[in-house]
Amino acid sequence: MQLKLTVTPSDKGLGDILAECRPNLLPFEGIYRQIHQNPELSLCEKETSAIAADHLKTLDFEVHTHIGGYGVAGVLKNGDGPTVLLRADMDALPVQEKTGLPYASTKTAKNNEGIEVPVMHACGHDTHVVSLMASASLLHSARKYWSGTLICIFQPAEELVSGAQAMLDDGLYNKIPKPDVVLAQHLMSMRAGTVNIRSGRLLTAADVLNVRIFGKGGHGSTPHLCIDPIVTGAAIVMKLQTVVSREVVPGELAVVTCGSIQSGQTANIIPDTLDIKLGIRTFDMSVRERVIAAIKRIIHAECEAAGCEREPQIDHVTSTPATINDDATVRALLKTFGSYFKERLVDSEPAAASEDFSLLARAVGAPYVMWTYGGVDPQTWDDAVKKGTVKGLPGNHSPFFAPVIEPTLQTAVDAMAAGALTFLKRTDS
Repeated sequence: MQLKLTVTPSDKGLGDILAECRPNLLPFEGIYRQIHQNPELSLCEKETSAIAADHLKTLDFEVHTHIGGYGVAGVLKNGDGPTVLLRADMDALPVQEKTGLPYASTKTAKNNEGIEVPVMHACGHDTHVVSLMASASLLHSARKYWSGTLICIFQPAEELVSGAQAMLDDGLYNKIPKPDVVLAQHLMSMRAGTVNIRSGRLLTAADVLNVRIFGKGGHGSTPHLCIDPIVTGAAIVMKLQTVVSREVVPGELAVVTCGSIQSGQTANIIPDTLDIKLGIRTFDMSVRERVIAAIKRIIHAECEAAGCEREPQIDHVTSTPATINDDATVRALLKTFGSYFKERLVDSEPAAASEDFSLLARAVGAPYVMWTYGGVDPQTWDDAVKKGTVKGLPGNHSPFFAPVIEPTLQTAVDAMAAGALTFLKRTDS
């Protein structure tokens, strides 16, 4: 379904509505500090989801909890009109915070392998949660200016790119109306107060392969009696570096990363097995298929060359599609965002990061758009631009990732509310 940009028949402009209905953000800044200081890993978002759900209940949303884990869905029906879904993700990362902020996280938690790890909101999901909460308040106060149905989704486990599918598998759209358009935003290393929205490619598809190489263990002094999986694994990692340079069309994006290689415990024992974790990022589906096929071919060939007596085990554990923003939806949003943000609407390039947000739209055939907004202190950003050191600023997943609270929060609140009002049916005041 293609939605048309609606224009209010009254003299009340978008900026006036946002200014009139925007809640006092000071309490939300406090909630932000609370969530930042108490981050929760993927699949463990119990307290964060409760904060979001309780807030929606105060606004008379119909609230559904524990969807696909700790997922939350709130529905606000306000007469006839389109159904607009807004989504925020909640999970944090296994990163030790080094920002030095007075509200920095010192939390640790057990990951899904039972290992105690530090936890930090190093990707901005805390701002996503709080800005959607505040946007829900704004849109609730602005009900006289729009009609339709507003859905607010607080999604778990985005960092594992599994939370959206988990919510779908748990019957999300049996609990809530199917949306006509799906919108989301993401904090990035950009100047605070700025917003970027682009049509087409935004984020890559992501695939994760877990690989086990089966060798033949024995004493380190008798390698001729063994089949060393470490040597085989090293050969595989080096050979994989040729996939992008020799099998992908020049200019087409692809990334192959070996993020983990584990084998053995001591210097005098050749182990039986070696485990490799591989991450693959692509935009184009045909490139994706070719890269994955090449990886599997190389792994099998190197194992055969090493004389491995058992075939390697290759498990495709994660797969999420590229985020490709709908052109017509972007064009409608550009009119709204351009008139409101003016010079703060900036250009930015696609990223090789990945998201599972688009699954919420693909499941019902709805158009979708994700835009980005900045969190870098404006003076810090401007100084880095002058010095040519922008790429050295802490980015997402860095232990030094420390977005300034303002103007970051208000920008995110206004962008999410403006996005929703672009498609909800506008009414006379």
